[in-house]
Amino acid sequence: MAQRYHIEPDLDFIKKIGTFGGEDLKKCYQCATCSVVCELAPQQRPFPRKEMIWAQWGLKKKLFANPDVWLCNQCDDCSTHCPRGARPGDVMAAIRRESVIHFAFPRLLGRWVSRPKYIPLLMSIPAVLLGLALLVKAPIENAFGISKHFSENIVFSTTRMFPHWLLNSFFSFFTVLAFIATIVGVMRFWRAMKTAGAQDGITTPARGLVQSILSVLKSIITHNNLTMCTTESSRFLYHLFAFHGFMALFVVTLWVITAAYNPLIPNGFIYPFNFWNPWKMLANLGGIALISGCVLMIRDRLRKREQGSSSTFFDWAFIWTLLAVAITGLITELLHYARLEPHRYIAYFIHLAFVFALLMYLPYSKFAHLAYRTIAMVYAEYYDRTGEAS
Repeated sequence: MAQRYHIEPDLDFIKKIGTFGGEDLKKCYQCATCSVVCELAPQQRPFPRKEMIWAQWGLKKKLFANPDVWLCNQCDDCSTHCPRGARPGDVMAAIRRESVIHFAFPRLLGRWVSRPKYIPLLMSIPAVLLGLALLVKAPIENAFGISKHFSENIVFSTTRMFPHWLLNSFFSFFTVLAFIATIVGVMRFWRAMKTAGAQDGITTPARGLVQSILSVLKSIITHNNLTMCTTESSRFLYHLFAFHGFMALFVVTLWVITAAYNPLIPNGFIYPFNFWNPWKMLANLGGIALISGCVLMIRDRLRKREQGSSSTFFDWAFIWTLLAVAITGLITELLHYARLEPHRYIAYFIHLAFVFALLMYLPYSKFAHLAYRTIAMVYAEYYDRTGEAS
């Protein structure tokens, strides 16, 4: 039986899709080639054909509540085979950008992070807050009797200028705020998907939630979905480098931060690590992998731009921030080993500012894809969007 939908076209939304990557949207004439060639499209309601017509009609609410928008890896198999050059992959990317802004909390920050004119403001915020933290460091140490002892024998030591208690407190506070904002956005997205699913008759889970989460985590770790792409097979390699490089740095950072109360760390724990310490080696390998992944990603995007594909500020801002974090971290380490002052402290301050920007703007930048794509994949598994449940 045919279903009836109340259509409320959003002309402003159509313009935004065209401005931020989907300028060829209107070339689509619904031949369904894109859905046929896509190896990731589920058996039930395959994408991106339906998303293309919804975008042409300006059906913003349906697109924002649609998990399939996030199952797309923008591997460009669909764009390569499109007979009209409508570039469905770029349209899906533009929809994801608007989705992040739509679900962002607060939404104002989502708009700021997505526009280049706010770069000076957004980068000045981390610098100002870090500067204020350093200004109140001495009064707090005096008020609470915090020890100022440090050893100049440790080459990598930065405790004189950036004590661990200050950095741990500063970053923990703002990371918690970013985490809360991310959770709020993800919960909004989950509720929207459930509401839309109920309207389409999808109400009963096909699998257990834990089973779905574990299946998705395995897919994310192995990046097996990217191996299905044929046009952009290189995406698998540089995404793997960038993802696991970042995770290596995250694990080492978490290990250091929890040193005081982590039961897995012995009492003889000493930080900073020496160069041949396993944790330091893991961090350096992770940094190299992250830089390699970002460089390959940039090269790929420049090549694709020559072929007609579009990369927006939303994409480039995240890639360059991620690369800046890795490069400034490496430069800081080298300057510390060379004992160049005040250069090592200046480099470390810049590194911390980029780290702050990466974490604090996570709910509003392309970094948020990690959260939204994950939750969409869990939903697809939970309600069997693949049509493979037994």
